[in-house]
Amino acid sequence: MEHMKNVRSLTVAALLVALAVTLKFLKIVITPTLEFSFAFLANASAGFLFGPFVSGTVGALADVLGYLVRPTGPFFPGFTLNAIINGVVYGLILYKKPLSMKRVVIARVINTVLISFLLNPLWLSMMYGKAFHLLVKTRFIKAAILFVPECILLYAILQLVQKIALNASFLQRRSVSE
Repeated sequence: MEHMKNVRSLTVAALLVALAVTLKFLKIVITPTLEFSFAFLANASAGFLFGPFVSGTVGALADVLGYLVRPTGPFFPGFTLNAIINGVVYGLILYKKPLSMKRVVIARVINTVLISFLLNPLWLSMMYGKAFHLLVKTRFIKAAILFVPECILLYAILQLVQKIALNASFLQRRSVSE
């Protein structure tokens, strides 16, 4: 919460919102109810740098602003809730802790199970009347294919974020590696 009073932190958080919105537009649409995006990288970076509150806020703002800039279908607040939860999970697992592949995998597992397997299919079945179990099956296949590459990419990005933050004396008392 102390980050919300710091101009540098707010500026970086705003840049991460803009990055998340931009990355959201670079999505790969597989089906109308299944897509892949790199926006999680910005939200995870916010969680790593600032913790759960700021990262949840970044996720919510990116979701709403992304919809306002380029609406795709009806607005549904459940997806905004997903973005908040996503950020909170990254913040709880990564903030002020040594960066490790284990933490990255734990955060991705929690977000994949909670968001991809439970909440997204629930919202989509509510919106479009599609069978919940069919939506979960397609997400399971997607997760099986993309989980390892997403974890590797996220770990590499967070290492880069950590080095940039340390060089900018943005973070204090965080080691470069575990």
